[in-house]
Amino acid sequence: MEQPAHGAEPADAAGDAAEALDRPLPEGVRRRVVALVSDAFGGLTVSELPAQLRQYARFTPTRRAKFAGNAMAAALESDPVFRQRIAERLGQAQPELSAALEAGSPPAAADPVDVAAAAYVLRPTGWVKLVAAAGEEAQRADAERADEAGRRELERLREELTEARGQTKSETERLRTELEAARKEAEALRRKLRSAQSDVKRGEAALRRTHAETETIRSEAAAQVSAAESETRRLKARLGEAEAALEASRRAAREGRSIEDMRLRLLLDTVLDAAQGLRRELALPPAAVHPADTVDAVEPGRMSPKDIAARALSETDPALLDQLLALPQAHLVVDGYNVTKTGYPTMPLEKQRLRLLGGLSVLAAQTGAEITCVFDGAELAAPVLLAPPRGVRVLFSKPGVTADELIRQLVRAEPPGRPVVVVSTDREVADGVAKTGARPVASALLLKRLSRI
Repeated sequence: MEQPAHGAEPADAAGDAAEALDRPLPEGVRRRVVALVSDAFGGLTVSELPAQLRQYARFTPTRRAKFAGNAMAAALESDPVFRQRIAERLGQAQPELSAALEAGSPPAAADPVDVAAAAYVLRPTGWVKLVAAAGEEAQRADAERADEAGRRELERLREELTEARGQTKSETERLRTELEAARKEAEALRRKLRSAQSDVKRGEAALRRTHAETETIRSEAAAQVSAAESETRRLKARLGEAEAALEASRRAAREGRSIEDMRLRLLLDTVLDAAQGLRRELALPPAAVHPADTVDAVEPGRMSPKDIAARALSETDPALLDQLLALPQAHLVVDGYNVTKTGYPTMPLEKQRLRLLGGLSVLAAQTGAEITCVFDGAELAAPVLLAPPRGVRVLFSKPGVTADELIRQLVRAEPPGRPVVVVSTDREVADGVAKTGARPVASALLLKRLSRI
């Protein structure tokens, strides 16, 4: 069958206009029409499909019927060219039924719904009557099925009613017998109940007397227990206060004695080391010193005051740090991030710490001085897993405490008279530790000294 060009009216368009349904398609016929269009859909190319149906071209027939049923029915009704193409595919798939419909004599043995669906697609002469007849036939078949189901249900209900009546009669007889037995038993129970009520009344009277006596005894016992508990709590409170005061006094005595002993021992070690250093520096035979030797004067060949002044070191000379660390029991406190961000600020914080601590470890081995390096804990997102190098104490400030405050606490913890050197470029830190007796030096001085290692 020759296909008309898309958009052109087919030859039977006038016939379609003459015959038209005056009511919606019966639901069974509509489902069968959608199934026929879905089956014939796959034989068309995308260009032969209406624009609204092209998105369903790759769907399977089942999915097309499920998701595009309304769209296919609307296109079949409104697009004669699309309907003509579907009719051609139907003629190829069911040639006998199509030929019979075109001849105006549908097969008598065919399903009316199939005949109506094919007539709706092919649109032969009288197709409206075929669709209407299929709808009436479907309604009549539904009515017959409903009547048959109603008759079967009525018969089933009648049987159930007859059975229920028989069961009700036998159950009524049984219940009458049980009721008579229950009446006799109830009469016997009433007699027993009257006797038991008399016994209960006598027992209740005795129980009330017992309860009254018990309540009196309980009240007296509760008063005695309450008094005893009050006295016990008072004694426990006094005992707790006494134990707390005793423990506090013991702890205060221990801590005070421990701290003072530590400070005194450290100060004594400092004095002794200083005395030994002086003894080494001034190791002269006692008999060789005479009073005249103490008179201030210039002897031939000796250094003049000008020469002595020339030996003074600048604040950036690394030799100054060596002289300070050579003092007995010297303690070097380093503001870690202040030094690293002055010397190598572009490195990650972890590498800054490792580089500084490596240099301080070598410096501790060379000088023998006590070295403490302080880092600001606020810079850390998590605790640092770090093994302190030999000879260097590494501290991080706690949350809410800055590294500057921790440095000042370390300086204040030292006994007066011990040489303490603080490395920091922060002027506030330098001025603060200077007031407590420590010697501040710039971070650049330590960096120069470490560069010589």
